[in-house]
Amino acid sequence: MADAVMAQAGPEVRTQTRPRAGQLRAAMAFEWVKLRTLRSTWWSLALFAALTVTVALLTGYALRGSYADMDARRRAEFDALAYGFSGLQLGMMALVVFGVLAVSGEFTSGTIRGSFAAVPRRGVFYAAKLLTGALTAGAVSVPVVAAGFAATQALLGGPGRVALTDDGVLRALIGAVLYTTLLSVFAMGLATVLRSPAVTLSILLPLFSMLSTILSNLPGVRTAAQFLPDVAGGLVLLREPPDTTVLNAWTGMAVLMAWTAASVAAGYLALRRRDA
Repeated sequence: MADAVMAQAGPEVRTQTRPRAGQLRAAMAFEWVKLRTLRSTWWSLALFAALTVTVALLTGYALRGSYADMDARRRAEFDALAYGFSGLQLGMMALVVFGVLAVSGEFTSGTIRGSFAAVPRRGVFYAAKLLTGALTAGAVSVPVVAAGFAATQALLGGPGRVALTDDGVLRALIGAVLYTTLLSVFAMGLATVLRSPAVTLSILLPLFSMLSTILSNLPGVRTAAQFLPDVAGGLVLLREPPDTTVLNAWTGMAVLMAWTAASVAAGYLALRRRDA
């Protein structure tokens, strides 16, 4: 399959005398061809959309009309903004799978040798892979985040829902897209280090689905757990950060960016130092 992909990408990918910008564009075109030919790309992105929107609809339906029955204290605590992203926590698991398989599949199948032959500069190859994956994750996240949020708010109805023009809503929507995209890139960096989809997913899926939540609720480790990538980045989805954290929406996002940068840097070092 690698030979067929290289043929589609064209001979310009193999050229080492082109300017760096030209090399990167050619390598990204090469990566895009590979990404489109992976079945995992299509089913993981479709699953991301389906899970996010379905859970958002169920949340909105379950909470429909409940705001009217709440007392003053419960109304003050009701966070319709966060409920708008209720499906994102589950849906993003599929986006993490997308990021992992976009990278690790080449190592397990052995086609990475063909990719290195087509793009000999490891830095250019790695940058092209990360940028292509990040752009894909971000482009898919925009409509999925918007659809999930709109679905929940539409079903909530009445005074309990929030509108796009309300305080903090646009910030949260932009932050949600950054959140899902950065977690996908974080997964790609870690997959480059570990090279095994099974090992990488056995770490990330339990961490993001259960362990982070459990650790965040344990008094002894709660302070440290707030700096985990998904916990810190997820603060942007809330109306107000909880009292138990020292972070806010954007400092939490900065922590997630730091985790992502560290993962990407570790992946680059692993790619430079190891053979295919």
